[in-house]
Amino acid sequence: MVRAGLNAAVVVEAAAAMADEAGIEKVTLSALARRFGVKDASLYSHVRNLRDLRVRVALLASEEMTGRIADAVAGRSGKEALVAFADAYRAYALAHPGRYEATQMRLAPEEVVDSAALRRSVELTYGMLRAYGLREPDLTDAGRLLRSAFHGFVHLELGGGFNHSRTVGESWARSLDALHVTLENWPSRDDAEDRTEDRAEDGTQARTEDGMDADGEDR
Repeated sequence: MVRAGLNAAVVVEAAAAMADEAGIEKVTLSALARRFGVKDASLYSHVRNLRDLRVRVALLASEEMTGRIADAVAGRSGKEALVAFADAYRAYALAHPGRYEATQMRLAPEEVVDSAALRRSVELTYGMLRAYGLREPDLTDAGRLLRSAFHGFVHLELGGGFNHSRTVGESWARSLDALHVTLENWPSRDDAEDRTEDRAEDGTQARTEDGMDADGEDR
């Protein structure tokens, strides 16, 4: 029998709370059923299986996190928007480590096709980056850089990976300063092509100086 008052939203919220307490991998249908005082079978009226439950937690967390980021960046641009975006991202991850962990799950396209939060997250990121004058494919490259920097920093912080006496908050702020400078001075594709050609020329010169003529014959 289904417990009165139990529905999908209540089940997912409880699973999200459990994830914050113990990690998303500790969220199981059996553990959740014990929390509600029901049999495992009762939960199948609200979620299909464990994968479905964890995906729902990930989507809930994405919606919450995106909402906070959207509120933070509203009316801001440039460095102000970057810092507001990053601070909201980090604050959510530190306050809800299990939910944040769930947002890093690899989700299949069919599992996220109806997620407005994920689409909004992309729009917020690209909107912020367009203010730096970036266009594709630089938008995607810069977006990947920010995601790597934010997630890498937060992942290490959550795991206790920073043990230096300098405060983590000071390092975070300086990292954002550096990212802002990088975005303001994003290399053009022409610059990248010039550097590739320079490296190729340097390699040819090195081989020539190492006892080979430019045509590849031994001297």
